[in-house]
Amino acid sequence: MSALSRLTATETKLFFREPIIVFFALAFPPMLLVIFGLIPPFQEPDPSLGGLRVIDIYVPIIVGTALAMFALNGLSQLLATYREKGVLRRMRTTPVKPQMMLGAQLLMSTILSVATMVLVLAIGRLAYDVPLPRQVPAYLIGYLLAALAMFAIGLLVAALAPSGKSAGAIGSILFFPVVFFAGLWIPRSAMNDVLRTISDLTPLGAGVQSLQDATAGHWPQLLHLAVMLGWTIVAGGLAARYFRWE
Repeated sequence: MSALSRLTATETKLFFREPIIVFFALAFPPMLLVIFGLIPPFQEPDPSLGGLRVIDIYVPIIVGTALAMFALNGLSQLLATYREKGVLRRMRTTPVKPQMMLGAQLLMSTILSVATMVLVLAIGRLAYDVPLPRQVPAYLIGYLLAALAMFAIGLLVAALAPSGKSAGAIGSILFFPVVFFAGLWIPRSAMNDVLRTISDLTPLGAGVQSLQDATAGHWPQLLHLAVMLGWTIVAGGLAARYFRWE
């Protein structure tokens, strides 16, 4: 095994020792889908949704919500805590550099978030007969760009937060507007023009719409791809500029 893979395996073991983070990052999104699926009106075709059911449009929303939880309540808090406790500083004296720790965290977050996405899709299909994405390459591209944008924002929070607790607090504050504009409380199709326009310009709003488009068999719109790429570049650049190893 390479140093990166060994470090990723170690960080994954440590991640599973944080029960609260594990619950909200891995277990909560599938549980939320199950709860929504138990609401009878959510399983009835809705003419205002083009004949789709509410549960159909909520699967991509919950996939996006899981990404937000990983980025804002997991990745940011763990890295800020490592810096606060001096873990990154002590790594400078070892062959494993702090940059590799960052890479291991990103790799772990990506692998676990993909596993959550697959689980949500499987539950939606097997339990509620939600169609799988018709455009798989488009779905993967939309998911990858949404993940990059959210992880970049998570790294920015970790860069600016002075401690692990403050990173958790900042992440929680950002989480609610991010998932609101992703459609968790009001689906994008039910938003008015102003809210939908704002949603189009948010990383998760653009990401969820891209996933919904791919599920319906369409390629994501260029606007949404550009928005996610822009958030990745801006937030990632600021995170690299202000990130402190100690």
